[in-house]
Amino acid sequence: MYIKQRQLENLKNLLKPGKVVVIYGARRTGKTTLLNEYLKTEPGPYLLVSGEDIIIQGYLSSQSIEKLKAFVGNNRLLVIDEAQKVQNIGINLKLIVDHIPGIRVIATGSSSFDLARSIGEPLTGRKNTLIQYPLAQLELAAMEQRHETDSRLENRLIYGSYPEIVLLQDNREREQYLKEIVSSYLYKDILELEGIRQSAKIGRLLQLIAFQIGKEVSYSELGTSLGMSKNTADHYLDLLEKAFVLRKLGGFSRNLRNEVTKNSRYYFVDNGVRNALINNFNPLELRNDPGELWENYLVMERLKRQEYLRETANNYFWRTYTKKELDLVEERDGKLHGYEIKWGKARPGAPKEWTMGYPEATWNLISRDNYLTFVA
Repeated sequence: MYIKQRQLENLKNLLKPGKVVVIYGARRTGKTTLLNEYLKTEPGPYLLVSGEDIIIQGYLSSQSIEKLKAFVGNNRLLVIDEAQKVQNIGINLKLIVDHIPGIRVIATGSSSFDLARSIGEPLTGRKNTLIQYPLAQLELAAMEQRHETDSRLENRLIYGSYPEIVLLQDNREREQYLKEIVSSYLYKDILELEGIRQSAKIGRLLQLIAFQIGKEVSYSELGTSLGMSKNTADHYLDLLEKAFVLRKLGGFSRNLRNEVTKNSRYYFVDNGVRNALINNFNPLELRNDPGELWENYLVMERLKRQEYLRETANNYFWRTYTKKELDLVEERDGKLHGYEIKWGKARPGAPKEWTMGYPEATWNLISRDNYLTFVA
């Protein structure tokens, strides 16, 4: 069963002659499915290759215009899956789009730290970027009635939204699938491409972050807990963000002297991965963290929405030293929009410090009653 991906339309709109569309995303989130669905509509000849193939690596790292032309042949669409495996891919893609008239290129990568570094400068002005996340409520809404969405919410908070997870019906199978992702795929690219051998410490770092959802993270405290420097902890977190395991929010400050900005908060790209890391798939009534799961879910669903609808926003959290806070602040079109996320029945009003410090800003409470308008 195929659940239509919102990036399919974005890919069609962005793919133009002389341009490269780069699709990033964690493994198993549907990048290859997205490619195959697009190729079903491609009228002309195309070439689909994998960057994991050593023969393909030889051609696409050659930096020879003649070899690249011969490789592409008469095709006017080149698709490279797992392009981060190809050495000097950025320079070679630049040669392809500069010297083969009318060529269009799609390149995918399961991590951005190597591929982005390779293609950034060579493809300046020649590329567009898409991020493929696990399925968004924005996508699932097209195949669900409201009562179905409500009945499946708890499963999404616990097991997440990887495509295979959504299609599976048995919770035991979901647990096994998520454990396989964590053990085999989650930071595979970091270990391979960065030469890091501290896989146990990366796993422990993620477990520590899993218990700090919605809280500021101290690199010094993480380093002390893991027996590493705070700079190493910061570096590992940066790699985990570039491998699409985590997303970071910084603190927002513009007016008030007592606003917290030094530390950051981290959210898991997928709730199911977070729960697999701490081996907790208990139902919500047996958990002490439904508020954290709810906040992680909504923040990520909002970020997916921004990506898929091509909405440009700067995202932050906001907190004062007197512990007044907003879980998410969006800066869009020069305006500020503050959001407080609540799982329980409490319905607080806007913090006075927010309304007085930023009188032109908006404030909204996001609860189970109105969250669908926030994410879909």
